[in-house]
Amino acid sequence: MSRSSVPAFVAGWAFFLDVDGTLLDYADHPLAVRVGRDLRALLEGLSAAAGGAVALISGRSVEEIDRLFAPLRLAVAGQHGTERRSAAGAVRRDAPPLEHLARAAADLVRLTAAHAGLVFENKGMTLALHYRRAPPLQGLAEREMRRLAAALGEDFELQGGKFVFELKPSGRNKGSAIAEFMAEAPFAGRLPVFLGDDLTDEYGFDVVNRTGGHSVKVGPGETRARWRLADAAAVRRWLAAYVERCARLRGVPQ
Repeated sequence: MSRSSVPAFVAGWAFFLDVDGTLLDYADHPLAVRVGRDLRALLEGLSAAAGGAVALISGRSVEEIDRLFAPLRLAVAGQHGTERRSAAGAVRRDAPPLEHLARAAADLVRLTAAHAGLVFENKGMTLALHYRRAPPLQGLAEREMRRLAAALGEDFELQGGKFVFELKPSGRNKGSAIAEFMAEAPFAGRLPVFLGDDLTDEYGFDVVNRTGGHSVKVGPGETRARWRLADAAAVRRWLAAYVERCARLRGVPQ
């Protein structure tokens, strides 16, 4: 698989798109990213080209994704599939025992107060500890998150990612969210295409591979994805090319 290798465009795709590191370049802090007008226009065009079969699949909360992409509102799965809004607007949220998570959150507030390079993010149903600003603190971050995961018990599990460890409800992931979307209109009957860059996206790649769809890894690293794009800029160019091709087929002036 080459560094830039993607499938040939065909009709009938359903798009599932990770956000950070895939549509957007990473920032030092999760709140530092910005979505420009060009990206919102690109996603609007992609949704039109795919008959509405476009969903954002992210570790961020649905509320945060809506804030980032406002006024655009797409189908979305947030917090690694713990919450999901269908294309029709129906919302499903898991209901883990959040009182236990609150105690873990208090511990992480104290940890980040003692180590300025660590960033704590409370997403509501998941807790993230970022060490992008201080990579040497990876070992400390992992030890503390493993300790909290053990204390929380079987209702929660630890998920690693790029410069982050997260505590999330057990049994939900990006793959389960994609499978749920594929059982609903307008995704049902289409070929799934999932683009992602992180360890958490491997669950989605597995689901898409089993259904004969296209899994696209963004950036370097070992992966079960069948295709690859170099970075978020390459993703945006590739999606724009798909939109342009669909417009030409429909005879829409460019």
